[in-house]
Amino acid sequence: MAASEIFLSRSRYWLVKEYPIKIRRCVDVLPPSAAWARPNASSNSVGNLLAHVAGNVTEWILGGVGGQTISRNRAEEFARRDGPDAGKLLDRLEGALAKADAVLARLKDSDLERPLVIQARDTTVLGAIYHVVEHFSMHTGQIILLTKMYAPDKVRFYEDEGGLARPTWHRGTALDEAAH
Repeated sequence: MAASEIFLSRSRYWLVKEYPIKIRRCVDVLPPSAAWARPNASSNSVGNLLAHVAGNVTEWILGGVGGQTISRNRAEEFARRDGPDAGKLLDRLEGALAKADAVLARLKDSDLERPLVIQARDTTVLGAIYHVVEHFSMHTGQIILLTKMYAPDKVRFYEDEGGLARPTWHRGTALDEAAH
């Protein structure tokens, strides 16, 4: 398998499987009152982060890579203090991820070098995808941290017995079914 195929395959996996599954586990245990709670005035809520990653995926993958016309108000993603519950926000995010996955599925090796300008930044298709994956990872970690603050002991993603980190985050999903 070519490096470009591996890159696209792993990027699609993280964006439509691992990260959303972990976020869903968080959203499922998060108290409803915590969805828009901020630990302090300069921090974001889970609601802000879910809206923000949906906006990022939409702008960078659907708009930038896919060439679709999109409308985004990035500042509003952070300014909001309330809105839909976390489950609805995650449903919207997963809808954007499904559309982004369709864009990524159509890419060929030669597409990765195509130049783009997103948010007034010069990049390439490969650079845009890389940005979205690392950006999504960072905010997934923030959502996990906030969930652990607002719902202590409710999420755990690995079993460390015997010194090995065995994933538990995919239990009850299609990934778990495939492992057996």
